[in-house]
Amino acid sequence: MSATVSLKAAARERVGKGAARAERRAGRIPAVIYGGKESATPITLDHKEIALKIKGGHFLTTVFEIDVDGKKVRALPRDFQLDPVKDFPVHVDFLRLTKGATIAVEIPVNFVNEEESPGIKRGGVLNVVRHEIEVNAPADAIPDEIVADLTGLDIGDSLHISAIALPEGVTPTITDRDFTVATVAAPAALKSEEEAAAEEGAEEGAAAEAKAPEGESE
Repeated sequence: MSATVSLKAAARERVGKGAARAERRAGRIPAVIYGGKESATPITLDHKEIALKIKGGHFLTTVFEIDVDGKKVRALPRDFQLDPVKDFPVHVDFLRLTKGATIAVEIPVNFVNEEESPGIKRGGVLNVVRHEIEVNAPADAIPDEIVADLTGLDIGDSLHISAIALPEGVTPTITDRDFTVATVAAPAALKSEEEAAAEEGAEEGAAAEAKAPEGESE
């Protein structure tokens, strides 16, 4: 489960594009904390610290305890914007978390036990349909990953969400179908052999039909 990470912030008195540009020139990133039936709280964050956390991965599934001038707020990043040219963060949105809250969040999938998949052992290729799965999860128990076990999968088999053991309290947001997470596809060489065999069979069938006496049909 994701651990809570501490983050220092300062309240932002001025808002607007001009104020945001001034914060960025000073090495700060404008951000906002919203939700929880409270007014939005404009804040600023250290540019280097946020850039490192975003590049470190799992940023959008990490619960932060944000210290805003001594007042601590638990929040989850919901979005961030990057400069289109220089690719550094320019703004972050945080969702304030209340006690017992459940939120929708996308969790990365970790595929394990490839060596236990007969299909992959025979040269099959793992075709990942979903690298992430959106789930409803307790705000204080967001999993770092969803583990998908490939044991027993053969060529042509599919791994559906129903076959994946989700952590306690975690449920997929898609409930109307047993969606596919991954498949084991045949290797290109095997596909070529099967296609060649099919073509050969079709040619033999056509030749046999052409030789058949008039009046006979298959």
